[in-house]
Amino acid sequence: MPKALRTKHSLAIRWFHWINFPVLLVMIWSGLLIYGANRVYRIGVGDWTLYAFDTAFAERFNLRFRLAEGMAWHFTFAWLFVLNGAAYVLYLVFSKQWRHLAPGRGALKGAWRVFLDDLRFRRNAPEAEGYNSAQRFAYSGVILLGVLSTVTGLAIYKPVQLSWLTAVFGGYQSARWIHFWITGLFVLFIVVHVLQVIRAGWNAFRAIITGKEVVEES
Repeated sequence: MPKALRTKHSLAIRWFHWINFPVLLVMIWSGLLIYGANRVYRIGVGDWTLYAFDTAFAERFNLRFRLAEGMAWHFTFAWLFVLNGAAYVLYLVFSKQWRHLAPGRGALKGAWRVFLDDLRFRRNAPEAEGYNSAQRFAYSGVILLGVLSTVTGLAIYKPVQLSWLTAVFGGYQSARWIHFWITGLFVLFIVVHVLQVIRAGWNAFRAIITGKEVVEES
């Protein structure tokens, strides 16, 4: 079959994507520097601990005793993260691109079909025009995570001046806990996103760089 190039991602979407990716990585890294100064969280249930952020891990990746450095990097890149995220949301609203991103009727069922296909429980992938249902949930959800990470970050950053906001999240320690686990969800999203791009192949990766994808003409 003859092949042709089709526009998939606008220039604005590509810029927002490639600005946000390194900014988010720096935010996660600098957050670990801050966290390394007071390792109070763990993964576990009750008294049983699956994993705790231990000293050996911190020393191996040089994360200890760098609180001031971590805060400087984190607060600087936090503003870049917020500005880029706000510009992205405004672009989605005014360009009406949000219609292609927000989950619609039957999206939950469609996302379940995509999930089964990813696990190889289905023979064929469900057909999708643009973003499939699972992608719509994931990309809409990551916007919500961005909003929550911003407001919980502000609650931690200015717990006295923004005491009302800190109180909304149940106090300083609770806001810090929520902020920490939002970061974990960001890491999970990045890992799954990268794996899905690898699975989709070069055509998908090229599209987010050049904006074009190769399609077969009927």
